[in-house]
Amino acid sequence: MAILRRIEKIIKNFSEKNIRIAVAESCTGGYISNMFTNVSGASNVFERGIVCYNNQAKIDLLNVDPNTLEENGAVSEEIVRELAENIRIQSNVDIGIGISGIAGPTGGTPEKPIGLVFIGFSNEKECIVEKYNFKTDRITFKKKVLEKVLQYIEKLT
Repeated sequence: MAILRRIEKIIKNFSEKNIRIAVAESCTGGYISNMFTNVSGASNVFERGIVCYNNQAKIDLLNVDPNTLEENGAVSEEIVRELAENIRIQSNVDIGIGISGIAGPTGGTPEKPIGLVFIGFSNEKECIVEKYNFKTDRITFKKKVLEKVLQYIEKLT
């Protein structure tokens, strides 16, 4: 499988550079973590993955500010920024990744349609949040999010 070969290459390169990552996943429900841990040697790079599917989990597990949740909603640039930064700090890793979106087929609104996802990447210098809209089924949605995560971190190898 091509995806696993890409992850294997990332793990090899990150291991050589002593780069460690952690992931805070909402709408992907652990898919990103699962795919990384399908590759031998992942423990050299992959510190942890936290599934924070509902708002209380985001607050309890990742210290997301309840006021930010109230003001912006779980699917927002602001929340994903907190997820990415907080998972990085709590895990003491080089790169924190935060993900929140609406996989569908229900749950969308005109302001936040089905397929909307924010993906955040935090390192000690900056936090970048990217916004996408993948109008597809839930499984393909997760695969597309993984693709964007891989594209970003492959640039670092």
